[in-house]
Amino acid sequence: MIRKRNKGSLRESKGDRVFSYVNTIIMILVIIACFYPIWYVIVASFSSSAAINANIGKLIFPQDFTLGAYSKALSHPLIISGFRNIFLMLLISLPINMLMTILCGYFMASKDVMWKNAIVSFFMFTMFFHGGLIPSFLNQKELGLYNNIWALIIPGALSLFNAIICKSAIEGIPDSLVESAKIDGAGDITILGKILVPVIKPTLAVLLLYYGVGLWNNWFNASIYITDNDLLPIQNILRAVLLANNASLNQGAASADVVNQYAETIKYAAICISTIPILCIYPFLQKYFVKGVMIGSVKG
Repeated sequence: MIRKRNKGSLRESKGDRVFSYVNTIIMILVIIACFYPIWYVIVASFSSSAAINANIGKLIFPQDFTLGAYSKALSHPLIISGFRNIFLMLLISLPINMLMTILCGYFMASKDVMWKNAIVSFFMFTMFFHGGLIPSFLNQKELGLYNNIWALIIPGALSLFNAIICKSAIEGIPDSLVESAKIDGAGDITILGKILVPVIKPTLAVLLLYYGVGLWNNWFNASIYITDNDLLPIQNILRAVLLANNASLNQGAASADVVNQYAETIKYAAICISTIPILCIYPFLQKYFVKGVMIGSVKG
């Protein structure tokens, strides 16, 4: 309860102060619970394997500080090609993803389109029913995409879920804006490119991050469709490092003691290497998240 002073100023009651204190303490505990696993991974990546095994889950600062795990991970013969392949995939795939999503969202949001309901129903059918892994593999092979970087780009060119978000954002734009453009002689391409896309830019920024993170973390498709190590993206290289416990990095030149020295630490170093690029991009797009996803969610 908030009480008024004589001159109109506000004063918190005792119950309000107690609630604020308790709420603050709970929020601090939640922040610590969410942040500590991230901090632990970072600290463990700079610690020795012996220190990690001796302080499982309890590291606050690096112990036996070392950069050996990062040195071993980054010296992998395929690490450069892995980064090159993933950045090449992002460069090619993201424009295709956004173009397909905008066009699909605009189609589903348009009115008075021939056979729209039937086509949209077919779109929705694909969200719930899938041919399966074996038919997909055979289809990729027959199309000549097996062991080709396009096998990781073309099948994921469009996410219907993201297209639905784009559709909702377009539907949130007043119809009068589009109708006035049509009266002035603007076509669909002009309306989409010069009116709708600039207005829903926050939503598109969110979808761009969705596609980017999904492609960055997608190691499974590469493990199925890619057999040439030089074509593998970085996630598959780091996964091989994790599974091999750094054995492949030593190439038989180091002793078993050196392998054991970095067996645990290199796992955390690989996690940091794989997440740092996304963490660097996220702050620049964070401001668009709430605004972008909420566009079109409320009408009236």
